Amino acid sequence: MPLLEAGALRPDPWIAVTDDQALPEGAPVLVSLDRLIREAPDLAGRNAPLGVVLPNDADPASLAPLLDSLSLVALRFPKHRDGRAFTQARALRERHGFAGEIRATGHVLPDQYAFLLRCGVTTVEVPDSADAATWERSAHVVPVAYQAAVAGDAGALGLLRRHVAIG
Repeated sequence: MPLLEAGALRPDPWIAVTDDQALPEGAPVLVSLDRLIREAPDLAGRNAPLGVVLPNDADPASLAPLLDSLSLVALRFPKHRDGRAFTQARALRERHGFAGEIRATGHVLPDQYAFLLRCGVTTVEVPDSADAATWERSAHVVPVAYQAAVAGDAGALGLLRRHVAIG
């Protein structure tokens, strides 16, 4: 599946490997959280980018000691109405300072794109038939947000607080 990044589609260079599969040399790999924890020292020593799939019921804090060795954290949306991955993305950025790629995978709708970006998601795995223009339009449908964004936008409450403090 292609990835949507900054409103454009691009191929996915990452190789998802199962827990019992050998890792390809020199290629960016995506492993399970269980494998990452079990093989952390060996995986951290690889000479290629490393990513992990974080289940939506896992605490992002479990990745904290390993984040320096990760280039990608993929968050799973099993259903479009399950929003736990939004919280995971914010926690990775705000509490744990993760600066790498955060990817939304699974059942993600274009209507959620603006919210994903505000939470710190950088790429979205989309179907082959996805229209990047539809996703990009969705990113700009609601120009004012209630909550502050990970990227620094204060949101409506931040503007109100600032106005009250100044006035």
